[in-house]
Amino acid sequence: MESNNLVKTIKEKGKSFQAEMSFFDHLNVLRRHLIRAAVAIIIFTTLAFCYYDFIFDTIIMGPKRVDFWTYRMMCLIGERFDMGPDFCVKQIPFNIINTDMAGQFTLQMNSSLLIGVVLGFPYLLFELWRFVKPALHEKERQSASGFTFYASVLFLLGLLFGYFIISPLSINFLANYQVSQAIQNQITIDSYLSTVATLSLGTGIVFELPVLIFILSKLGLMTPHLMRSTRRYAIVIILIIAAIVTPTPDALTMLTVSFPLFILYELSIFVSSMVEKKNAYKAFEKSTN
Repeated sequence: MESNNLVKTIKEKGKSFQAEMSFFDHLNVLRRHLIRAAVAIIIFTTLAFCYYDFIFDTIIMGPKRVDFWTYRMMCLIGERFDMGPDFCVKQIPFNIINTDMAGQFTLQMNSSLLIGVVLGFPYLLFELWRFVKPALHEKERQSASGFTFYASVLFLLGLLFGYFIISPLSINFLANYQVSQAIQNQITIDSYLSTVATLSLGTGIVFELPVLIFILSKLGLMTPHLMRSTRRYAIVIILIIAAIVTPTPDALTMLTVSFPLFILYELSIFVSSMVEKKNAYKAFEKSTN
């Protein structure tokens, strides 16, 4: 009897040891994928550091200049629809300063790293997909085969929307907002870079909503019925966000900002609906077999 218990204990220990080894093996595989993604980000960061003059003058300082694409389009729209002189951006009244001894060097390092992360983001998604792919069944692989492509496209669209729409509108609004004329805006370069990066990257992440809804729907945590029932709350939140970042209270500018977010929410409902239909079809096939 004692020998049987000893054998049973040894078998259980062996199973737990194998499971533990399997867990660490998976961590080791994930580490290799993340290292390759980190190498790609470092390469892009190095390239950004080497071509930093163009990146700083054209990309980072773009929303600060009145000849930025967004401001020029606002002036054209204002003239076309006779929306008044306030709609056209003619000045961005603040100066950018540096208050730290190593501030400009830190600026170049941090912004180069941000550019490296943005450019390397699709490859990071690709490595994560390669890590998850072996654990999926064949049908699951087929249904999620476009994960890297769609997630990268959505991130790029969100990044461009945040950079060309939300960032310049927010900077223009905040720069022209005055409590008193006695106060002059002297903005540190860290504050300026943080604002542009947060709004651009944050919008890129927000545009990943359909991908997140796809995953949650696959797990059964999200349904199209739930999203449709909360649509009115989502509309209110989107309009509040659009009202905060728009420089003027006119409806056209607010709709320009909010319209893509409405489309994004409706696209997420469509994605959740497609997943629900596929899950229902699979459940029907299992019940008939």
